[in-house]
Amino acid sequence: MTGRSIDGKAIAARVRADVAAAVKQLPAQPALAVVLVGDDPASHVYVASKAKMTVEAGMRSVEIRLPAETTQADLIAKVEQLSADPDIDGILVQLPLPKHISEPAVLAALDPLKDVDGLTEASAGKLVLGKPGLRPCTPVGCVILAKTERPDLSGANIVVIGRSILVGKPAALLFLEQNASVTIAHSKTRDLKMVCRGADILVAAVGRPEMVRGDWVRPGAIVIDVGTNRVPAPEKGPSKEGKPQTKLVGDVAFAEAIEVASAVSPSPGGVGPMTIACLLRNTVLAACARRGWDIPAALN
Repeated sequence: MTGRSIDGKAIAARVRADVAAAVKQLPAQPALAVVLVGDDPASHVYVASKAKMTVEAGMRSVEIRLPAETTQADLIAKVEQLSADPDIDGILVQLPLPKHISEPAVLAALDPLKDVDGLTEASAGKLVLGKPGLRPCTPVGCVILAKTERPDLSGANIVVIGRSILVGKPAALLFLEQNASVTIAHSKTRDLKMVCRGADILVAAVGRPEMVRGDWVRPGAIVIDVGTNRVPAPEKGPSKEGKPQTKLVGDVAFAEAIEVASAVSPSPGGVGPMTIACLLRNTVLAACARRGWDIPAALN
């Protein structure tokens, strides 16, 4: 029996609708500032999409675009300026940064109360300790997608492939908060295939194209694919410029997995839309926490 494709776009649209409803209940309009350094085309498209959806949700979007040669000191100064600005509720520094800039140093300059991507040490510490705080957007999106298929995650066996501080580790902690039993697997895990086959919910966040094959998935399991990898697409033929074309694929061999699993999130179109939706949600939560507002019912 073929499983379902989890419609991340539709689920994200519902989250954004809840955010828009919440914004209408607030005493003032929250503002999200996104800082982009350099000329990476994918980052520019992503930032433009964030800005569009921020405005659609009824919030104010502030875009800071800096040249690739921006120094670390200048970027930190800009982040500190935004952190001190009382009219800015959330700050997101688009990653990756140019190689001459230390990401930890820049994140350390960010006010944790405005850390809507949940990447500062303060945010990570609150997650580990189980204290209220801003959670990383992509891992939160993974949990929401999983709960659309299995609302009660208590006792579920979760396997997260990947131990990054951006996705793997925080995703594991968020699933633990749902009373699931969590295994973090990685490149040194023995018999990785069999570990994955024990999962009720398998989260792939390893950054390797289609590494997870159909026979890695337990029949009836839920698969959440976080990966976004660009690979050659010879079937498309050459582009108008005569160059080889590419396509995006996830960390999961989707066509194989969906023949075994009960549901699989596609890539693109699964976790990606959820990340932006959760960013907008975090901006409202940050505004409420910082300004002393009650969290609107739409977000509870």
